[in-house]
Amino acid sequence: MKVKVISRSTDEFTRERSQDLQRVYRNFDPNIRSQDKSVEYVRALNAAKLDKIFARPFVGALDGHIDAVSSMAKNPSHLKGIFSGSMDGDIRLWDLANRRTVCQFPGHQGAVRGLTVSTDGRVLVSCGTDSTVRLWSVPIPSLVGSDYSSDNEAKPLEVYVWKNAFWGVDHQENGELFATAGAQVDIWNHNRSQPVTSFEWGKDTAISVRFNPGEPNILATTASDRSITLYDLRLSSPARKLIMRTKTNSIAWNPMEPMNFTAANEDCNCYSYDARKLDVARCVHKDHVSAVMDIDYSSTGREFVTGSYDRTVRIFQHNGGHSREVYHTKRMQRVFCVKFSYDGAYVISGSDDTNLRLWKANASEQQGVLLPRERKKHDYMLAVKNRYKHLPEIKRIVRHRHLPKPIYKAAILRRVVTEAERKKDERRRAHSAPGSMPREPLRKKRIIKEVE
Repeated sequence: MKVKVISRSTDEFTRERSQDLQRVYRNFDPNIRSQDKSVEYVRALNAAKLDKIFARPFVGALDGHIDAVSSMAKNPSHLKGIFSGSMDGDIRLWDLANRRTVCQFPGHQGAVRGLTVSTDGRVLVSCGTDSTVRLWSVPIPSLVGSDYSSDNEAKPLEVYVWKNAFWGVDHQENGELFATAGAQVDIWNHNRSQPVTSFEWGKDTAISVRFNPGEPNILATTASDRSITLYDLRLSSPARKLIMRTKTNSIAWNPMEPMNFTAANEDCNCYSYDARKLDVARCVHKDHVSAVMDIDYSSTGREFVTGSYDRTVRIFQHNGGHSREVYHTKRMQRVFCVKFSYDGAYVISGSDDTNLRLWKANASEQQGVLLPRERKKHDYMLAVKNRYKHLPEIKRIVRHRHLPKPIYKAAILRRVVTEAERKKDERRRAHSAPGSMPREPLRKKRIIKEVE
């Protein structure tokens, strides 16, 4: 008689140290594990619920300004440094790790409308409604050493006085040029007190300007005549112009796909465009219930953050129609400027209540150093949740967000108005000649024309 026995080597099961885990062998044959999918579904459901329990996105507030925060700029050389400018002309350099002011830059007599930093992180450029452009030396030792005092005040390297107020500024990637937006688009050099080049298309005021991160000679501006204009520094005239039905407040290029940009519009939506094909938007990003004031991309190019007049900050996927996250507090007022940190882990917002606020980009992310086993568990839970995210119960938990009552009611009202407009168009189309009223998607409906 033959008897089958399990024969295993003792060496394979003996732990080398007492802290080691006991080794367990499992057979992953699906015929044996008939309840495998049910177990995974329960784990995905628990992971979705735990994300809600541990969602604590708000990190802290940075107070110090005495007027509304109107502009912000990141420092390319230092991850924890960020600049902010307020409506009373005050400019501050913040240490995000300690949430304290490192240095102040006094001098502007009006609102600071634009801030930008050179690629090497050594020169800060500011402009405002007092018709001046100021260049400042960034105090690097204050960010990396022990020279740490909130009473530090810097003096401007240069002050350029111009004839018109400025509404925005941006620095060229790996270059000496920076552009200002105002009555016209001016291109400046660090060493010259007059603009190198000026562009003008119409008589309306340009309100924001952004250089392309991949092609340093291309820049885009938005103006008060509801236009988005593309410029090429190698040409003597503007390249292309897109006119929309409502004004665009800000614009941001995708750093990983430099041909694409996203515009923050006055009609509560954001529109992503391909600069090579401006007659139709690539994607429409909805969810805000008031004008979108500012926008900024993550360094990965997969997400962007928006700040709105409706007192919320939202995070969108670069190709998602609806926001994946919405942040708000009771005290936060209208958000005028937002930035993604360079590592993509945090979001900084500046609002009308004089405060900067620091948020986690992933609301339930665990901060601090993770052990290898913890990281492996987080990755597994994320993978399981993504695998079952299409199922109704998990989708409902993941998508649900608590909103303030005014925003919740405004969102309902917007849906009612949108549905009423849709029904009105359907009735008009039903009582018109066939083909006289073609259907037009929202990606084209908000565009009036493209001018070249």
